[in-house]
Parts: sequence; structure tokens; C-alpha cells
Amino acid sequence: MKSIAIITARGGSKRIPRKNAKEFCGKPIIAYSIQAALDSGVYDTVMVSTDDDEIAAIAQYAANGGNLGPFERGVMVKAFEEAAFSQEVGAIGEVVETPFGYHVILVTDKT
Repeated sequence: MKSIAIITARGGSKRIPRKNAKEFCGKPIIAYSIQAALDSGVYDTVMVSTDDDEIAAIAQYAANGGNLGPFERGVMVKAFEEAAFSQEVGAIGEVVETPFGYHVILVTDKT
């Protein structure tokens, strides 16, 4: 029997708006729950259920060890997106600062 962890993460928190995307000690709060579920060894699959595109992007990033996988224009924050789409395939870009931290981008494919 397979076990699945489902982490719920609303975008519209009433007490602390956007709390799941807020950074705490260097990473978004939702990333701690994802990492704990992955590290536990209890679950075969870890899923995040959210109504928020930004939290979904953070969850994908956290679950894949920093690998975002393919994404389209209009999904990432502006600074990250501009850097990623201006780079050549195989090039490692300059450090990019976003509200989520600092990023070094390696573009592996453009389709």
C-alpha cells in the first residue's frame, strides 16, 4: 500500500497574509513542511494542494531539490523570469535576487 502526504497551503491566510510564501530563516515557510514530509521516509508521494500559483511554484521547487523543471512565461517572479529567458542553453547565469532568495540559474532546455 502506498502512502501519500497531502499538504494544504492556502494563498489567502487571514491572520498572516501570504504566510506560506513568506521567507523564514532563508526559505519559504511551506518548504519546511515539504522537506519534513520528504525526509520522514514515511510517504511514497508528497503533494501540495493550493489555490495560489506562487505557492505552487515554491512547492515544485522545494520538492525537486531546487530544480524547477519546465515553466512558461508569466509564472515566475519578474527578475527570475527575465534572467531565465535571456540565458543561453547550458549557460550558468549571474546570481538573481528575488523575494524568495538568491538564485543561480542553469537553463537546460528551451522548448
